[in-house]
Amino acid sequence: MIAQIDNRFRRLSLKKSYTRYLSYTLYEGRPLTTKGRWINPLVFALFRLQEFLSLSKLVVKPIFILGTGRSGTTILGITLSMHNDIGFLNEAKALWSHLYDKEDLIGSYHSKPAFYRLGANNVSLSMSTKAHRIYGNYLRFGLASRVVDKYPELIFRTDFVREIFPDAIFLFLYRNGYDTCDSIRFWSERLGEKRNDEIHDWWGKDDRKWKLLCEQIVANDKNLGPYFTEIYQYENHELRAAVEWIVTMKEGLSLLADNSTYVKGVKYEDYVSRSDIRQEVLRFCDLSPDTRFDLFCAKVLKAPKAKAKLDFPPIIQNEFTHVMRVLGYE
Repeated sequence: MIAQIDNRFRRLSLKKSYTRYLSYTLYEGRPLTTKGRWINPLVFALFRLQEFLSLSKLVVKPIFILGTGRSGTTILGITLSMHNDIGFLNEAKALWSHLYDKEDLIGSYHSKPAFYRLGANNVSLSMSTKAHRIYGNYLRFGLASRVVDKYPELIFRTDFVREIFPDAIFLFLYRNGYDTCDSIRFWSERLGEKRNDEIHDWWGKDDRKWKLLCEQIVANDKNLGPYFTEIYQYENHELRAAVEWIVTMKEGLSLLADNSTYVKGVKYEDYVSRSDIRQEVLRFCDLSPDTRFDLFCAKVLKAPKAKAKLDFPPIIQNEFTHVMRVLGYE
């Protein structure tokens, strides 16, 4: 499925289809494990060109989708993209890598050192200007007035984003942890590959993302940190996914507690099954009611079937169960 859109999406709106294809082709880049990486030099060249285009739209209240991958973040973005005002960027990590070359956790575009956490002190005036130019030109050429950017790992970088876009809005999406872990395992087994003696999968180029997650996030976690050495040795995809889910959910809960005016928690199971929750999301994002959005959601969303529980080592299971309960899962 190209650009994450199907016939139902295309039939509802040619304009929205154009915007998604534009996003996919010229702004999102092609990361490891995907085809068409030959287009990346063109994407980066266009970024550099747009830094000098001064007729871009004003970037107002950009919306960022945060959480753990494989938790429904894409479907949240795709459904929001059907709103008349929205242009949706699905993990435009090439764009962020262009803005800051030490943020690439996967190793799709850079092999330089990378940092999970980024703050306001990592933002320069020139970087901010470039970001506004590129996002503003995306809105201009994409025929949109608001942008939704899905990049789950930005959950560790909200101060960094807010320094660039002070009126940014964040949607923290969370889902039953067992479902997320199972989905990550399936994704990595299906799309992981060995290329030029390198392993490319969910955990980056030769485990680059996993190592950074452990060294920079897990090591500093109050409950998991004492077991860093053991956790670092995990090779099982579900175990690794459980660790990523735990620390990411804890980060999201912390954001909700401290920044409720611009961070909203969205429970995936509620979003896909309840129209009132979807309307709450629109209101929080300062988006007007939209009939086409409602119609598309009614057509494509359905409540998921919960996956079976997984067995984790006690050091993981205890923290996993605790976070599940805090999020409202039994």
